[in-house]
Amino acid sequence: MLRKLRLASAAAAVILAAGMAASPAAEARDRLSPGAAAAIGVLGGIAIGGAIAASQGPAYAAPAPVYVEPQPVYVAPPPPRRRVYVEECFTERSTEYVPGWGWQPVRRRVCE
Repeated sequence: MLRKLRLASAAAAVILAAGMAASPAAEARDRLSPGAAAAIGVLGGIAIGGAIAASQGPAYAAPAPVYVEPQPVYVAPPPPRRRVYVEECFTERSTEYVPGWGWQPVRRRVCE
């Protein structure tokens, strides 16, 4: 396992050295102005810094949960029930004869 790791790191170093040797030297007058090169460097630094910050865990973790025994709760007994008497009423409609006037409708409220 350790041998494979050393071989892989050596291969990566050789590839990196070959890539650097093959590329021509860069000059500021080639394509970018110095201000643009600085802006690209700042944006790259922000991106890499954000990636590193996002890869780390939180600095402070929530405390571990603790079991607390529940306390007894007093529940008062319900008040005694009182009897409620409901009066049932209805309206009775009828007609009565009134002398000198004639038949007239009458409403009466009847409760039991």
